[in-house]
Amino acid sequence: MQDQGTPQYYRVKAVAKMLDVHSSTIYRAVDSGELDALKIGRSVRIPADAVKAFVEKCSEDAYQAFVVAGESVSAVDEGDVAASGVAR
Repeated sequence: MQDQGTPQYYRVKAVAKMLDVHSSTIYRAVDSGELDALKIGRSVRIPADAVKAFVEKCSEDAYQAFVVAGESVSAVDEGDVAASGVAR
């Protein structure tokens, strides 16, 4: 059992699985600075609060793109970035 005061960290694959994306998507988010991470030796660990902040930012970006700007969700889902204007 984990202590409430101890921060929780996830592996890249675990975050990718949580968000239903490929692990390379998570590495790109880390490399671009969109998702905070720690490098411990050769391992990358992502703090739980960083995952929460990343998901909240993605939610806000999606709201702005799809609700405010009227982008097409299906175009992004199908990978038609040129038609939607939303980068994956």
